[in-house]
Parts: sequence; C-alpha cells; structure tokens
Amino acid sequence: MPGKNLSRDEAQQRAGLLSVIGYEVHLDVTSAPDASAATFRSTTTLRFRCTRPGAASFADLLAPAVRAVTLNGRPLDPAVVFDGARVALEDLAAENVLVVEADCAYSRTGEGLHRFTDPVDGETYLYTHYEPAEARRVFANFEQPDLKAPYRFTVTAPAAWDVYSNGAEESVTDQDGARTWRFLETKPISTYLTAVVAGPYHVARDHWSGEVADGSTLEIPLAATCRKSLAPYFDAEEIFEITKQGLDFFHREFGYPYPFGKYDQCFVPEYNIGAMENPGCVTFKEEYVFRSKVTAASYEARANTVLHEMAHMWFGDLVTMEWWDDLWLKESFADFMGSFALQEATKYQSAWVTFANQRKAWAYRQDQYPTTHPITADIRDVEDAKLNFDGITYAKGASVLKQLVAYAGREAFFQGARQYFQRHAFGNTVLGDLLAVLAETSGRGAEAMAEWSAAWLQTAGVNSLTPQVTVDAQGRITELAVLQDGDVLRPHRVAIGLYDREPDGSLVRSARVELDVTGARTVVGELAGRPRPALILVNDDDLTYCKVRFDADSLATLRESLADIREPLARALAWSACWNLTRDGLMPARDYLDLVLRFAGQESEIGVLQSLHVQAAGALEVLVDPAHRAEAGRLLAEGALRELRAAAPGSDQQLAWARFAAQSAVAEEHLRLLAGLLAGTARIDGLEVDQDLRWSFWIALAAAGVADRAELDGELARDNTAGGGQKHAQALAARPTAEAKAAAWSAVADSDALPNAMVGAQTAGFQQPGQRELTAPYTARYFELLETIWAERSIEIAIRFVGGFFPRLQTDRATLDATDAWLTGHPQAAPALRRLVLECRDDLARALRAQAADRG
Repeated sequence: MPGKNLSRDEAQQRAGLLSVIGYEVHLDVTSAPDASAATFRSTTTLRFRCTRPGAASFADLLAPAVRAVTLNGRPLDPAVVFDGARVALEDLAAENVLVVEADCAYSRTGEGLHRFTDPVDGETYLYTHYEPAEARRVFANFEQPDLKAPYRFTVTAPAAWDVYSNGAEESVTDQDGARTWRFLETKPISTYLTAVVAGPYHVARDHWSGEVADGSTLEIPLAATCRKSLAPYFDAEEIFEITKQGLDFFHREFGYPYPFGKYDQCFVPEYNIGAMENPGCVTFKEEYVFRSKVTAASYEARANTVLHEMAHMWFGDLVTMEWWDDLWLKESFADFMGSFALQEATKYQSAWVTFANQRKAWAYRQDQYPTTHPITADIRDVEDAKLNFDGITYAKGASVLKQLVAYAGREAFFQGARQYFQRHAFGNTVLGDLLAVLAETSGRGAEAMAEWSAAWLQTAGVNSLTPQVTVDAQGRITELAVLQDGDVLRPHRVAIGLYDREPDGSLVRSARVELDVTGARTVVGELAGRPRPALILVNDDDLTYCKVRFDADSLATLRESLADIREPLARALAWSACWNLTRDGLMPARDYLDLVLRFAGQESEIGVLQSLHVQAAGALEVLVDPAHRAEAGRLLAEGALRELRAAAPGSDQQLAWARFAAQSAVAEEHLRLLAGLLAGTARIDGLEVDQDLRWSFWIALAAAGVADRAELDGELARDNTAGGGQKHAQALAARPTAEAKAAAWSAVADSDALPNAMVGAQTAGFQQPGQRELTAPYTARYFELLETIWAERSIEIAIRFVGGFFPRLQTDRATLDATDAWLTGHPQAAPALRRLVLECRDDLARALRAQAADRG
C-alpha cells in the first residue's frame, strides 16, 4: 500500500529490519508570524541500525519540498528519492546516519504543526499534534509506534516567544532577533508522542514533590500555559490541584516513578481532540479554559481529561502498543483510570455516574454499528487507526476493564499494572503481554485470562440483560433469572438490585446480590422468597458492559416515578436503559420525551441532566414520527422554558435549562424572550447572560430566521475572539435561507482554505431541524463529492466533511436508498471512507425504525 497510508505489513517489515538509535530534530519557525509564509525549515538527523546490510527501506515525510538528503555521508537527489510521502533508502549499512533538510508546511487542520493567529491581539501560536501518524508532517522519521527512540529537539523561534517540548530546556541562545531553544534528550518514545509548542503563551508554574516506590523523593516541575488573551480566565490553581492529586494517586497505585522529568500542560487553539498525552508536554483543547460560566460537569470533564492524559504517561508512553491493533492497551486503560482516579483522588465524586450515563452511551452506539470491531482490532493501516479512536477503544474498553477489576480484584489488577510497567518499561507490547501479568497476579491462571480475553476483548457487540421474574399468590419471588441476548454470550459479573418504596415515596435499594451471569439464562437463587420489589435493576452499580432491560412491572415503575430513585448511579442507569430502549425502537420516542419532561427537572446530577438534553434533542430531530414532530417540539420547548423558570437562581440546572430552552425555542414568544435577554429588556432571576450564553441565543434566533446578518456581525464585533468567530460562522450557516446554506456548503466543499475549527462551525450550522427542505438538494452533491474530498483533503478535514454534511436530518427512504446506492456503486472506495458512510447509514436506518415504533 504505497504513499502516505502506511500499512501494518510495511511497518512490520521495517521493524524487523531497523532499530533506531536516536533523532536530532531542528525546527526553524521564525517565519511563523508572517501569514504569507507557508513553510518552516526542518532538519532531521536520524541514526539507526539495519539487521541486513545492503537492504532497502524508507523514511516517512510529508513536505512540500525537500532541500537535501544525505545517507551515511552520501548525498541523494531529492527528486529521485522523495515522492512526496517517503524518502527511499537504498544500500543500508549496519549503522546509518540519515540527514533530511525539508521545507515543511504550517498546518490549519490541527495535524502536524498547527499555526493560529489570535484575532484579539494578532499574536501567532504554534503547536504540534501527530496521533496516529502526522509527525512526518514536521520531520523525517519512521512513523510507527514500535520504532521508539530518544529525541533531542532544537527550535529556533521569534525572540519574544517561549518554546516547550517533551524534554526540559537545556539552553537558550539569542541571535539576529531570534532565539534558539535546545531541549534535553528524551527517554525512548514513539514518533506520535513527540511535541513542540511555541508562541507568546501565558504560563503559570508550580511543582509536585512526593515519595516514590524506592523511598526516595521525586520532584516534578509543573507548568500550565494558554494564549495571552485567555489568561484572565485561566484557573491554573485548579488545574495544578488536580495534577498533584493525580500524581499522588498514580505513584501510589502504579509503583513506578514518573519517568519524563517535567510535566507541562498546554491549552492550545483549534485543537481537534480533547487532549494528547505527549510525555512532558501534554496538549489540551483550549475550550477547557472557561471564559464564561459553565456547570460543574464541565469542570469534572476537564479534571477527568487531566487524569486520563496523566494515566497515559504509564499506559501508552512508558509502555506503548506495538501497532494500532492494540490501541486499547493505552486508550481503554486511560479512559478507565481517568474515572477511577477522579472518584478516588479528587473532589469530583460523580465520576462513575458520568461514566455510566455518558461514556457508555458512546460505546453502546458504536458497538451496534455494522462496522463494530473487537476491542483488540484489526488495523490494516494508519487510516484505519485514525477511525479507531472510537467508543469501543475508549469507553467499551474502559467498561471491560471495570469488569476485569470486579473479576480479578482491585489489588490484583494494580499489582499486574506494576509488573507490566517494570517488565516492559520504554518498550512495546501486545495483548498477550498484559494477560500474562494479570494471570500471575489475579490467581485466575493463564487459561482463565485467555477465556476472559476471548469473550471480552476479541469479540464485538453488546449483550442485553433482562430480568425474568415469577411470583406466587402472596407476591413473593419464586424465581428470578437473568436472560442474556446477543451474538456472543459472555460471562458478566453483575449486581442485581431490588428497589422498594420508602414512606417518603423514594425508591431505595432493599437487597443486592452479586453473581456471575453466564449463558442464555442464569437463575439468581439468593432472591427466591423475597417480596416482589417495585423495581429490579440488572447491572446495579454498573459492574459490567451491557444494555439493561426491564421486566414489565419494573418498566411501569420507571414510567411512573423514575426520578424517585434516590441513588444517583442507579437513576443514571435507569435513564441510560430508557435511552437504549428508545434507540432500539422498544420505547416510542415520544414516551422518552415524556419521561424527560416529567422527571428531568428533578435530576440532581448536572452531567446526567445535560445528557438528557442532548438525547431529547436528538430524539426530537430524528426518532419522533414526523407527523407528530411539531407537537412534540412544542411540548419540549414549553417544558424547557418551564424548568428554566423553576430552576434555582444562579444554579447549574438553571444554566443547563437556559441552553436547552434556546435550542428548543420555536414559538414566537420564546424567541422574543431570547431577544429580550440579549437586549437586557427581559430578565430571569439569577441567570447571567454571559458571552457563551449570548451566542447560544443568537444561534437559536438565526436558525429561526429572526436574526439578520447585521445583528450577528454586531455580536462578533463585541466578541472578536477565536470562539466568537466560530460561533458567528455557525450562526450565519444556521440561517433559514438558500443563500446561507449555499455559502456554508461552498466554504467547505469548494475550498480547502478554512481551518479545522471553522469547518466544524460551518457543518454545525448547516443542518437545522426546521430546515430540511433547504438542505435536501445537497444530498446528491454530497455523494458526488465524497471520494474527491477524501482524496484531496487531510484526513481530519475529510472526516469532518463526511460526518458533518451527511444528510442525517433527511430521515426518509429516498435518502437511505441514495446512501445504499453510493455504497453499492463504490466498493473500491477507501475502507475508512466506507466505514464512515456505513455508520451514517446505520444511524439513518435506526431513525426510520424508531419513527415506525413511535408511529405505533
């Protein structure tokens, strides 16, 4: 598979031939402040060994131009050896030195070396992002995770800038208006983990000190950075508090000292993901710097991300998967450990509630696509790898690890982790390496661990667990069994909870039994003879990964009194189960909306409430029968406004309902309220209409056709920031006119000039629930352009186009047929592209089934 899409077979062949001694990389980014300068100078010196002298191989490089290539002192003609993606290397020696001088491109897609100019003050900022295979956009390398090596970075930048990298600063020298930063050599790491962050960043500093496993004291310098214009909003003290708590926790549980020296956390603009675990130089999306009021759920999410990335310092950076097949060896562990550490080491005590309600919803959705895959996946190439940063690799994997802790025991799990780090430090591993240590520490043995792995890691799909209960004439349980459904039946460690009413009407657990569910039917003998409870909750405490179903009486209890469940985790599980029933067409969508209207206002967990808002909006958009959509929308909007007015002034719930009321607003009086809140002529006690909330209102008014271009431009003048520019673009695209839709489409489809964040803004505004007739004509154009966009754009922008412009709101048979026609007519399209379209197609088909169920 030639070109830039590196295949697993090629990587394996190269790993069998080469080993890397080290890299020296010099980047000259003094041109960055000049917007007309498209490139920067990159010089790489790569020392490596070859097991078969005389053999040939290649280095990876994506660059507009290569100035010079030298192999073992022998000049090579770039026109001959460089094809735009690879540098051919012939007649290798036992030990080799490759020097590549290239002009590499500044990026606006968040891949490679991204350049951003702040509209507030005109300052320019740079940062790198590589995963899975974009380091080759910045320096020549062997772009695969198992060719780890130490790196020494040198960066020449404008004199007023600061520069950060994986290693600590070794020296800084000034010359001719520029400044050159030289960094200490790193420990052996993979190419995708290297990092450079440069610009006039605001920085806060602190340090962590603690005792490590050998009894010595370890000192770790801490830094946190953001753009200067965000400094007034930067709560570095909170970030450092979570960081220190995480370092305390992971040193205590992992027993291996943090190996990468300093710990910088850089919050950067136009970031494609939440964060990236570059050792010593972690990068985060700057949306985690909150410039307006957010709910506690946002602070919890940020803290979880901080701990997720910190867990990667061990799972992923210290010990790295051999190839992307075992991506779960880092991502599943980090996702699990983020929630685990959050619950055990910080003030955020709703981590497992959030995990059950939000993270697992992502996993359930991903695992029911026709493209689902085992946690240990078959990753043929780096395009496949890009798409496998998904709900299975993260959230399902984390759910399975939670099951593993219940199966093997907490201490056995962490003892296995300690042995894993000691045994494989700075190396690469596969699934068997982890199973070997867990077999030793759990006492379960290699055969049992292999069986567990085969059931949970090497098969795809989600099981449903349903209670089956019979009672006698006195209302006592004669038998309670758990039925398991699914293509593959797995062993589940579960808790069965029985819930009864207290005198105050609340539903409280009266009994709990923990057991292993195996096969199609498992009898729970311990519960025979007990009075039939009001509610039977399978998977109480959320120990396993499954879709929870209910017997008829339990479901009736939830319909009458879901909000009466006193325990937040149990209540979150009930909400999650009802949403899965709705998506599966087993609960009419309007029944689910009725639950939200009656009970969401009583939800104390703000993260759960915000999830309910997202799900209710999604149900209204595509799952409700179109003939009843308008009436359902009216009821939802009225309910949102009612809850907004009833919420405690200044509370998180009030803010969440304000956002949802804006999103739901359709009636003229609701839109007038939004306009009045913006103008200051209307007021809701305790509600501060700050900048982010203002944009929420403006986008709603724009989508309804009652905000014109001049008003939106006026708001941009008030908030001429990066975030303001993105919201302004979204609002313009949301307007209900053919001209607005044409402009949004053209901005993305006809030009590659927009940066990643603005592409996202255009697609977010383009499709609005009340504007189906305006976007319907773009269905045919979408399918006509798919392969061209995939071939000509970076994979990040192509993914945004495929998902953002798929006609997801055109929930009719004609759109499904058009999707099927494209899939049938393009069997040779890139597998990653076909996967994305198949997933969009599945969402559409699911919507049509749900509409039929809602129709009755």
